[in-house]
Amino acid sequence: MNGYLAAAGGLALIVGAVHSWLGERLIFRRLRRHSFVPTEGAPLLREPQVRILWATWHVATALGWGIGGALLWLSQPSPGLPLHPAALLALAAGMVASAALVLVGTRGQHPGWAGLLGVGVLVALGAWA
Repeated sequence: MNGYLAAAGGLALIVGAVHSWLGERLIFRRLRRHSFVPTEGAPLLREPQVRILWATWHVATALGWGIGGALLWLSQPSPGLPLHPAALLALAAGMVASAALVLVGTRGQHPGWAGLLGVGVLVALGAWA
């Protein structure tokens, strides 16, 4: 078992869960009026903009869970062809770039950058384990 990939997968699942839960609690709860999908945002945002913002927020979580699940699966020993380290390094680079975007975009005020960076570093270490 590749412990780095397993840890990265678990961390990605946790980051995704916290992302959706806190987003609903801190942001979308205020934009929702008796419906599952939030629709309130005036005067800055109209209903279609609030809807796509909500959907995109949760798409990021779903993608994080997909990546986490794939990493957990890849962490297991496989009798098949080994995974090329370049594929894992590409994933690590994407996670580190995502961390940088959150860090710069929020001036370090949003803790998500640390979780994304952690996943990226663990995947990079797992590529060579």
